[in-house]
Amino acid sequence: IGDYNIGGDAWSSRILLEEMGLRVIAQWSGDGTLAELEKTPKAKLNLIHCYRSMNYISRHMEEKYNIPWLEYNFFGPTKIEESLRAIAAHFDDTIKANAERVIAKYKALTDAVIAKYRPRLEGKKVMLFVGGLRPRHVIGAYEDLGMEVVGTGYEFAHNDDYQRTTHYVKDGTLIYDDVTGFEFEKFVEKVQPDLVGSGIKEKYVFQKMGVPFRQMHSWDYSGPYHGYDGFAIFARDMDMAINSPVWGLTKAPWKK
Repeated sequence: IGDYNIGGDAWSSRILLEEMGLRVIAQWSGDGTLAELEKTPKAKLNLIHCYRSMNYISRHMEEKYNIPWLEYNFFGPTKIEESLRAIAAHFDDTIKANAERVIAKYKALTDAVIAKYRPRLEGKKVMLFVGGLRPRHVIGAYEDLGMEVVGTGYEFAHNDDYQRTTHYVKDGTLIYDDVTGFEFEKFVEKVQPDLVGSGIKEKYVFQKMGVPFRQMHSWDYSGPYHGYDGFAIFARDMDMAINSPVWGLTKAPWKK
């Protein structure tokens, strides 16, 4: 049995990883307990889904207890598959086989979601400005739907976040750091995306501009977007945001 810790989006991750035959011994931090924290040094692998908060303790545990750690991504089927295989690589052949079984189990679900929504979203351009890992982690989910992230940025990232982001974005993608509301508005006017994904502070600015908007801290309004079931919700929400008939009543500044 593989023991591991998890930080962020714990429950949707836990379901998939337990299907692989792994066992959760501790969850950091939202659903954690004191008893779980005491078990933490016994883990065989630390998994990070909230990099900016959990990477420090994971690096400490790697140095002190020789416990490896991995940043994983469960947004969208492509990144889920990559992450399940990367996690399984730390364990034996049984876990690796179980990972393939889990991937196969959910493939029909994700294929159906893509078949339904990709024709409606293909080629649409997205700009993101979110906290945490989502400015890079959700890129694969958009690409699974045929969409293109043309701009992305963080509210409180560090240098290594941007280094990791380069592995997700295409050449020519606009990347910004802790932009002001005015700066972000001007970037959007210049790049002219079909959708903006950000937090509550930006929502009304862009909707009043006539730009489809999605609140990407998804738990406030919808979600979860994490995991296989979450991908179906993600696709539905992006479709509702972009293809709502309300946008026929107003136009973005560059369309007037």
